[in-house]
Amino acid sequence: MRFRHPDGTTVHLAYCTNVHPAETLDGVLTQLRDHCEPVRRRLGRDRLGVGLWLARDAARALDSDPSALRGLRTALDRRGLEVVTLNGFPYEGFGAEEVKYRVYKPDWADAERLEYTTALARVLAGLLPDDVTEGTISTLPLGWRTAWSAARAATAHSALRTLAERLDALEELTGRSVRVGLEPEPGCTVETTADALAPLAAVGHPRIGVCVDTCHLATSFEDPDTALDALAETGVPVVKSQLSAALHAEHPRLPAVREALTAFDEPRFLHQTRTLTATGLRGTDDLGEALGGSALPDTGPWRAHFHVPLHAAPAAPLTSTLPVLKAALTRLVGGPHPLTRHLEVETYTWQAPPPELRPRARAQLADGIAAELALARDLLTDLGLKELP
Repeated sequence: MRFRHPDGTTVHLAYCTNVHPAETLDGVLTQLRDHCEPVRRRLGRDRLGVGLWLARDAARALDSDPSALRGLRTALDRRGLEVVTLNGFPYEGFGAEEVKYRVYKPDWADAERLEYTTALARVLAGLLPDDVTEGTISTLPLGWRTAWSAARAATAHSALRTLAERLDALEELTGRSVRVGLEPEPGCTVETTADALAPLAAVGHPRIGVCVDTCHLATSFEDPDTALDALAETGVPVVKSQLSAALHAEHPRLPAVREALTAFDEPRFLHQTRTLTATGLRGTDDLGEALGGSALPDTGPWRAHFHVPLHAAPAAPLTSTLPVLKAALTRLVGGPHPLTRHLEVETYTWQAPPPELRPRARAQLADGIAAELALARDLLTDLGLKELP
């Protein structure tokens, strides 16, 4: 979906396909048929943006075979779909029964992360619509914190500088500009937007910036205005933004609240949980750890890294951080000039909530994704952007 900002800029809205598990190119093509095109039809659009997640095997197949890449581009066109952004955070296995810490491997100190992201950039350059010259990729925020060291940080910064050089060469070759954004996430060495400033200064290249995920922003209790002001003041570009909402519990001390939270403690994804105290941010790596003892103070609100459907906050006594998303979006595209041109709805946890909240059939999932995109569309038009055909 495309929108015209009052300054004349085109802003793109997509939804991320990591909600549909697929490790191979055939799986991606099936996604387009079974999920993406039905969502487009529900929205009554001739064209729908999708933020593709391409696992390692799919990325390699597309990067090594020009005919396969042309075939994917043809399939996108035939189904009324377009791609301007990719999710390059998960490497493989995102549809596994247990993902948890595996999603942070390989990290940016591992050469394979550089090769994978380079392949994604080359693929994206071949997928961009004919009238679009800029693509974006979101990526792992360097690595998970526990095994990080100064030596690994130096290796990661060097890899990102090499990536930037390769992106420069790619633009010279294709005329397509691709930028990559580190996506701050709780528990990683770059947990907040503030944590991104120093490593990005070390990399020192405008092709490498930040992907602002509004669920992660909210989980870490970051104020959107403060976060985006700091990025602007230091010249760090907001490459893209993922529109998502976290799980919010206002009174975690109450038994009814803890019971409601327990229903969201599931075995597949990591649900980092945070609370803001007088001495700063406190947190656990997973929701079960927070619920299981005294690891997390319960005198103030808790927020959990659980991507809640934008249009369907959980029932009381829980809610979502949709207000944080709205505040961030206002700053991102509501001003005289957009801070980013690529927006992506990313709710990959549709099958993770309590059973009664999960879609029971493919059609229900398509209905839910379409409803999320409709909400995002309305937020954008309320900010003065005009939806384009």
